[in-house]
Amino acid sequence: MKIAVSSGKGGTGKTFVSTNLARTLSGMGNNVRYLDCDVEEPNGHLFLKPVIEKEEDVAILFPVGVDENKCTKCRKCADVCKYNAIAALGDNILYFSQLCHVCGACKIVCPVDAVVEEERKIGLMKHGKSGNIDFHYGLLNTGEGSMTVRMINKVKEYIGDGINILDSAPGTSCPVVATVKDADLCVFVTDPTPFGVNDLKLAVDMARELGQEPAVIVNRADYHNNELKDYCREAELEIIGEIPDDRKIAEVYSVGDLTVDRLPEYKKVFEELAGKILNLAKNKKPVRKKKEHLVNKIKGNTETSKKQAVPEKRPKEIVIISGKGGTGKTSICASFAALSKNIIISDCDVDAADLHLILKPQVKEKGDFSGGQKAEIVQDRCVSCGDCQRACQFNAIYQQGGLYKVDPIACEGCGVCDLVCPNNAVAMHDVINGQWFVSDTRFGPMSHAKLGIAEENSGKLVSLVRAKMAQLADDSASNQGLIDGSPGTGCPVISSLVGSRYAVIVTEPTVSGVHDMERILNVTRHFNIPSGVIVNKADLNNAKTEEIKKILDEKKVELLGSILYDKAVTQAQLKGISVVEYKKCRATEQIETIWKKIEDKLNSIK
Repeated sequence: MKIAVSSGKGGTGKTFVSTNLARTLSGMGNNVRYLDCDVEEPNGHLFLKPVIEKEEDVAILFPVGVDENKCTKCRKCADVCKYNAIAALGDNILYFSQLCHVCGACKIVCPVDAVVEEERKIGLMKHGKSGNIDFHYGLLNTGEGSMTVRMINKVKEYIGDGINILDSAPGTSCPVVATVKDADLCVFVTDPTPFGVNDLKLAVDMARELGQEPAVIVNRADYHNNELKDYCREAELEIIGEIPDDRKIAEVYSVGDLTVDRLPEYKKVFEELAGKILNLAKNKKPVRKKKEHLVNKIKGNTETSKKQAVPEKRPKEIVIISGKGGTGKTSICASFAALSKNIIISDCDVDAADLHLILKPQVKEKGDFSGGQKAEIVQDRCVSCGDCQRACQFNAIYQQGGLYKVDPIACEGCGVCDLVCPNNAVAMHDVINGQWFVSDTRFGPMSHAKLGIAEENSGKLVSLVRAKMAQLADDSASNQGLIDGSPGTGCPVISSLVGSRYAVIVTEPTVSGVHDMERILNVTRHFNIPSGVIVNKADLNNAKTEEIKKILDEKKVELLGSILYDKAVTQAQLKGISVVEYKKCRATEQIETIWKKIEDKLNSIK
């Protein structure tokens, strides 16, 4: 049995639920495996604390260049690459390994077998035991965002008998799809905030697109209005459990302990949850009606991943990121926008965008985004030779009733199936992956986007959003840009970071906050982006806050400031405004001080 635990946004308590659920199910006498598929920022081990018994490198054969003694400079390798990972400049063939998806197309089209391949480590698998729980998790190497799904598939190789808890990444894009698509039950953890409700809607549409009927757990269930319950009722979603907004839970979580171990009053809560989840997984509900898939909603204004005219004048961009979700990144970004006198804003968290809930953009321009193609097998030409299936590196081609078919969710549009087909039986179609917008807000112009349900190419869409930001700068007197980036360390984060002048990392004083802060600091260092750190909710765990300060001191990274926990932040979200607009309080004073530091940095950049 496979139970996937996910969330539309980070920070709702996905790992909190999955780890406590694993411990509870094990304590009830079940054979439990915990598989952490959030390979960019795995956190489950921080709470279940497994004894690691085995480690193994995960390596893939990558194309790294050409044999100059064989290469004829025909450029076919560069022409066939769908990921812009190969460039032909004069007599030089250049490979950009961090863009490569290892589809094999360049190797196939080379007429003289000149493509050189080398094995490269993309990550590490760790295996162990937490009590009676079998524990497996993957850790993706820094800068290997294009290999996230490969790493997730490696983790899923260890699915076994009994109950398998799959801790998914947040969001709705390819890493989440790869985790949840074949689960017996998908459980979404949300909270009753505007961000939580907005992102739950996206996640539910994704699940239903995949043929999954999800269940919902509400964490921090302190309801300020009926929006979440109304949505679940209208969407015919079952709320299978509610976990109170209890500071004791937050304090236990912050030190890396399990609530069911430390707070006996919650043991029964999780036992009841476990019983409901097992029942739903055994007796799957029919999939409710899903919304129309995002295809061709906007006519006549489609941008592609290769159609990004970036003006010479780029703004001095500062990007707000977080190793994990839920640290307050978007709320802080909105406050910075409100404090700025003249700035261009960009929301690059394209698969779970929330900044619009506060900034309320008025759309001026919009269009579709096409990041690539999908393959389709033309059945009246297919001779069922199986060459396409053998060549596909993404397991996107399957056989059903003697016919070969393409799984559009798994297909990455590399075109290898088309290259190897002897009967021209593969058709490649352009697809719409999402929508882009250029808007006005009360704080300045804004570029933003929405990734389609269960779509890929989030990194390419981020690049388009930033290109639109640069075009806004070309038409504006402002030379400063503020980017709300994605959580994690994968493709969309890298696309948000590269070319920016400064990265602001928002963390929190918890074991997962510290762990993921160090991961994202490795990414900013890898791309030579100067960075500073904000500790949000700093008084949640003063010892962890001091630990963060010590780490930053050792790494010679600036602490931009700390923000104490203040319920005014949530109250401002419910009003649909930034906290600095809502009221004067200790949080706003701290945010104002931090923004002044950042503004001085931007002004000093030439």
